[in-house]
Amino acid sequence: MSNTPMAASPLTRAVLEIDEYASGLGWDQPARLFALVDTAQLRTQEPALAAQLGLADGPETTGLTPIEQDEVPTDKPLDEFLATIAWPGAVTGCALTIERLMLPPSAETQVPDDLDEAKLAKWVAEHPERQEVRMTVAVLRDGSRESALRLREKDSPTEVLTGADLVPGLAQALSATFED
Repeated sequence: MSNTPMAASPLTRAVLEIDEYASGLGWDQPARLFALVDTAQLRTQEPALAAQLGLADGPETTGLTPIEQDEVPTDKPLDEFLATIAWPGAVTGCALTIERLMLPPSAETQVPDDLDEAKLAKWVAEHPERQEVRMTVAVLRDGSRESALRLREKDSPTEVLTGADLVPGLAQALSATFED
């Protein structure tokens, strides 16, 4: 967690910690899903797990601990997969990191009308203004959300953009995993 600002909210720190972890794995990685748990509660209720995660020793801190989940399946659409998730009560929030191609807003007027999903993906992948981006989006049960975006072209911890509403559709899909 070396590049996460201490003044940031616990949710922002968790998102930046996950972004830093994903960055260390390099690009062209599969999507990764994380449960977010209250660190103090984890130490109290699951001391063995806290020790395994390196959280048993050290000063008591408030915050969120990301715990990576099993692999996100690649054989079904992400929204369908997220619709199958139900979190236990001990999970305070969740986060997902995923890589995508994006285009600048100016390219919207250039998109041909007659493209199906596969052809649109190919068109975007071949567009000269495309950018590769890693998005890390996190939500809490209370509705709080945070995102971090990192462009492959500017792959540096000082070039990570954060904000609550950078990827609203994905934040909404993650929030839905907490609905009854």
